[in-house]
Amino acid sequence: MQDTVTISVRHLVEYVFQSGSIDTRLNTVDTMHEGTKAHQRVQRSYGEQDQKEVYVKADIPWDDLLFVVDGRCDGLLATEPVLTVDEIKSTGGDLDRIAEDGYPVHWAQALFYAYMYAKAHEQPAMRVQLTYVQTETETERRFMRELGLEELEQYVQEVVSRYAPYAQQRRRHEQARDESIRELAFPFDAYRAGQRKLAGAVYKSIDEGVRLFARAPTGIGKTISTTYPTIKAMGAGMLQRFYYLTARTTTRAAAEDALLFMKSKGLHMHAVTITAKDKICFKDEVRCEKELCPYADGYYDRINGAVLDILEHETVMTRSVIEAYARKHTVCPFEFSLDVAYAADAVICDYNYIFDPRISFKRQYAEMKKQTALLVDEAHNLVDRAREMFSAELSKSPFLALQRELKDVHEGGYQSAKAINDYFIALRKNSDGAPHLIGRYLPDELIELVEAFLSATEHALSTGVGGGGGGLLLDTYFAAHNFARTAKLFDERYVVYTELTNSDVRLKLFCMDPSQLLQQMGKGYRSHVYFSATLSPVSYYMDMLGAGENDYTLAVPSPFLREQLDLIIEPLSTRFNDRDESKAPIAKLIQRLMDERPGNYFVFFPSYAYMNAVYETYMELVQRSASAGVSASAAEVLLQKPDMTEEERDLFLSAFQAGSERSLIGFAVMGGVFSEGVDLAGDRLIGVIVIGVGLPQLSVERNLLKDYFNEQGKNGYEYAYVIPGMNKVLQAGGRLIRSETDRGTLVLIDDRYLQAPYRRLLPEEWRDR
Repeated sequence: MQDTVTISVRHLVEYVFQSGSIDTRLNTVDTMHEGTKAHQRVQRSYGEQDQKEVYVKADIPWDDLLFVVDGRCDGLLATEPVLTVDEIKSTGGDLDRIAEDGYPVHWAQALFYAYMYAKAHEQPAMRVQLTYVQTETETERRFMRELGLEELEQYVQEVVSRYAPYAQQRRRHEQARDESIRELAFPFDAYRAGQRKLAGAVYKSIDEGVRLFARAPTGIGKTISTTYPTIKAMGAGMLQRFYYLTARTTTRAAAEDALLFMKSKGLHMHAVTITAKDKICFKDEVRCEKELCPYADGYYDRINGAVLDILEHETVMTRSVIEAYARKHTVCPFEFSLDVAYAADAVICDYNYIFDPRISFKRQYAEMKKQTALLVDEAHNLVDRAREMFSAELSKSPFLALQRELKDVHEGGYQSAKAINDYFIALRKNSDGAPHLIGRYLPDELIELVEAFLSATEHALSTGVGGGGGGLLLDTYFAAHNFARTAKLFDERYVVYTELTNSDVRLKLFCMDPSQLLQQMGKGYRSHVYFSATLSPVSYYMDMLGAGENDYTLAVPSPFLREQLDLIIEPLSTRFNDRDESKAPIAKLIQRLMDERPGNYFVFFPSYAYMNAVYETYMELVQRSASAGVSASAAEVLLQKPDMTEEERDLFLSAFQAGSERSLIGFAVMGGVFSEGVDLAGDRLIGVIVIGVGLPQLSVERNLLKDYFNEQGKNGYEYAYVIPGMNKVLQAGGRLIRSETDRGTLVLIDDRYLQAPYRRLLPEEWRDR
């Protein structure tokens, strides 16, 4: 019996015929793509008997596999002497740069369509036409071939034979994967309190194809409670893959650990972690150009072999595994991880790869999404992250710099950059000295100028102007491209925010409510599971993350005993105007805790400035106490710094060791790298002090959010300030009790914790104190 491989024509031929190098300059502006307008214009020229968008399908046996291949050809021309398949490709590049006979991958796609139609309709021969269209000039260039059915069949068999080793490897793997899942028991001896409930809700949500919004407290084992039932759903045939989406490196590590642990229990599954390009790049400078990087040069000539190799020999493919195979095959590790991701059963990656329209996975077709679940870890982070994804901005200064750089070098680029710079100058002149402007309507004039700039820049990049596309020219192109794309999303959920200073002008298309766009980007996936210890109030997150009427919610109670946590509220004002007066009392409280119960503590602040001020006050207090001969605990103090490297972060956390003779205090900021995803169990951390209620700094953008949600009939101040702020508090406090044996002291310093709007947002186990 033959195993069935269902695949689209385009997917099959792109795998077989991909070749050449990675080149950011040319891949961006000269990749052949299906331009809707260009296609429609060509199709309007067809005759009455011609057809467009013709669906074709064929069964193609090969060895022990049956390939079920389908697709949709752009045109079927009956007006030609021989029935002709027309394949249309559009490009922003120069048509003269196309090889004399077109591109092999495009011929392959068209020849497949011709074979499939000829086979189904008993045609003895077919003509195949490639139509290339330049999107700006609308000029066209055509290539033609005529082949008999036997020639077409021979060609199709040859192409399928080159894809077959990959398909056979996937089949062998899937059989081994499904068998291992059937035999996989829950990997721990018993479920923790609440784990079974969460795991059951995840499985049910996948089964029914709905979203789940789960508040699951720290220590319950959220990662295993979400991945295990998802893997079992895969074994039951509901899924073929899942994405584990995170906002931070630390939570990615937890997912890897869970999969490695299940691997030790017999699970055989391909899982890959995607690391950001700037972190995993082997070169000192990230320049994806074949002349500068051997891992980019010829990448597509080697990638299929590299993917087959790693899939044959590895299962859980962490960053180090990806890097090892990338060096072995001399391929870019970042692009390699993306190519592996399309074949993997599980992908651990940032939210962006699903929800951000700029960088989301491009080769996911509808059928793949139907068999995929999204597990969104620390989902409270997605609200503000989504606003960033769906917003875009432009500044005046890059266009002024490009205007100078391109003068006498590229007239079109020079004039288009100058036009945008002039637009910003006029905007400043008409502002009457206002520091910012707010608008509700899309700046159509600027959009037109941006489109003209993109067209001119594409030509400049394709002709090698500006050092071949590196640096300022390419960066500004990307920013303008994102701005033009975001303009197409603009609606009543957006506002135009312009910030004017003496040195620059910044105009932002600001997405205030990302819920609808999150729905659109997540559309088609079988199920979404949003989970976090701080997904509270759940109504807010359902509203902001685009919940539907049939979606589920779940709140799992804390598995820990009341006696494990001592909670102290110090009703001291930490408001901005009171911070100078609060420094000394906070420093004394920290010293008192060190004296009464020595150990390791985190102290979280709402800002670096406040943190540094209290740090200086505390160090002066310790020195005065020592000079006066007063006995005081001599604690080591670590201070978080902005933009710490991963190595610096690891060193910071490694200092928190149990059993140390000397106490340790880590001064850090709420919402930073140490306030989420950090797991310091046992005596590695015995106390957390949270200073303030975490409110975001007052700003024009936050006030715009407040006003917008007030207009929507919601509590704008809570939506813009209170809930995001308190979420930081809950995350920081959640660093303390991580297991059934942990005990510790949590101190909340602010008088607002005694007020109802803030108190009701505290977890129930905190409010009880």
